Amino acid sequence: MPWNDVGVVYQIYPRSFLDTNNDGIGDLPGIIDKLDYVKNIVGADAIWLSPIYLSPQEDLGYDIASYTQIAPEYGTMQNIEQLIDQAHKIGLKVMFDIVPNHTSDQHEWFQESRANRHSPKRDWYVWRDPQADGSPPNNWRSMAGGQSWTLDDNTGQYYLHSFLSSQPDLNWENPRVREAIKSVCRYWFRKGVDGFRVDAVWVVSKDPELRDDPLWDNWPKDAQSYNAYRHTMCKNGPRLIEYLKDMISVAHEFRDKYFLFEYYADDQHGDMNEQLYSLHNLDPEVATTFYFEGMHFDWHAEHCADTLSQYISGLSSQARPVFCFSNHDQPRIVSRFGGEEQARLIAMLQMTLPGMPCIYYGEEIGMRNVTSDESVDSFDNNSPMGGRDPERTPMQWNTSDYAGFSSIHPWLPVANDYTSKNAAQELNDVRSFLTLYRYLIGLRKNHRALRHGKFNLRHTGNGYILAYTMSNDEESLGIFLNFADDEQTASVGQPFEILQTTHPDATVRLIDDNQLILGRFVGCLVQLK
Repeated sequence: MPWNDVGVVYQIYPRSFLDTNNDGIGDLPGIIDKLDYVKNIVGADAIWLSPIYLSPQEDLGYDIASYTQIAPEYGTMQNIEQLIDQAHKIGLKVMFDIVPNHTSDQHEWFQESRANRHSPKRDWYVWRDPQADGSPPNNWRSMAGGQSWTLDDNTGQYYLHSFLSSQPDLNWENPRVREAIKSVCRYWFRKGVDGFRVDAVWVVSKDPELRDDPLWDNWPKDAQSYNAYRHTMCKNGPRLIEYLKDMISVAHEFRDKYFLFEYYADDQHGDMNEQLYSLHNLDPEVATTFYFEGMHFDWHAEHCADTLSQYISGLSSQARPVFCFSNHDQPRIVSRFGGEEQARLIAMLQMTLPGMPCIYYGEEIGMRNVTSDESVDSFDNNSPMGGRDPERTPMQWNTSDYAGFSSIHPWLPVANDYTSKNAAQELNDVRSFLTLYRYLIGLRKNHRALRHGKFNLRHTGNGYILAYTMSNDEESLGIFLNFADDEQTASVGQPFEILQTTHPDATVRLIDDNQLILGRFVGCLVQLK
């Protein structure tokens, strides 16, 4: 299956998927063991693996010490080759994470760079002298908390890090750095990897003069909070599009390879949709970007309708949006939107929008965020990305100890509800989350209009219902989602046949051939006649 027809991408956080060697940490053999589940139970067409590279794990893999070696806690190169081979045999594409903005401070590139000021790799990273008073070169703040600069006592200069101090930023102004990252992509493409999810692309380019970020008007001059600043200089620099276009050009050296950008649009940099379009239009044949705005929807049908229609209406005909409502950095859907009923509605929304939706592991069984005293995340809880442990807890496979994830206490605690909410039990329960996802993904596979059709907002005469059609030359499907906590009436406007509701017991009543009543937080997918 080519990338332009992939129906669903399934994100696996390897550390939390399945532990087969009983050390409390998920591993590559565990992923191999569950490939059939991902393909034939969930129904995904591709998997995206969060980083499995050699790493000191200060940021749990996003601090890479080698782009071409495997972290021993996850397995071996033989394991990854087997995973790629087995995935391809059953029709799954394999997408790796790549982190182009920074490495670990243990990476040989940085070790050489920091050795002395005359190192051949000194300019592979961003080094600057202190200001006259010894302070950092500018006021930039790290997304992990604190300053973006750390003084290296050995050489007397500061190095830049947009995240942890153990994650020094690569200098993308240096063409040798750009070529090195492209060589990494080539290495894995030759191994059979089908694509890359590209981490944190917004910081790859910065203001070349490294000017201060301005403070918001209501903040004091010496403010320390990340949110005190308008981040107009430390990210979204003038060469971002140039750098990304250069990187993804590697895909054209191979057959059917793909890049998926992690990019959070920011209204400090202009129209947010226009920012996303610039990435969509880079090279639609080989690259696209996530749409994350759904994670921040107001729970209101009209707000969702306006936000979605404005974005989708501006997409080029070649663009493939990737709608994503949760991931390893963001709260799970059940926890974010208020409960299971609302999460079912979001599931139907995501699976009936155009493009290539991405599901985070465990969402298909309705997993929740888990709070505990066992903190692992090294990001400051007050930082924009801090406190990410709750959405990274182990996959809930069955009712055995530790939810079948491991035979020992895992690296993060398992949710207390695992005995009632797990993949084994939900598989045979027609009312379960897993059954709903399976049905929706099955419909997505069987109805091309849901993957490649035209999105049109519909007006039902009811502000509590989000309604739209997905249509092509062969068929037209209607989606009606009730965002209210009581029954609402939707005017369909023409005869229809119900294909799927958000729950088998959901309240859906027909008034006549053209109208239906939807119960609280109920969604309905219909075939229009």
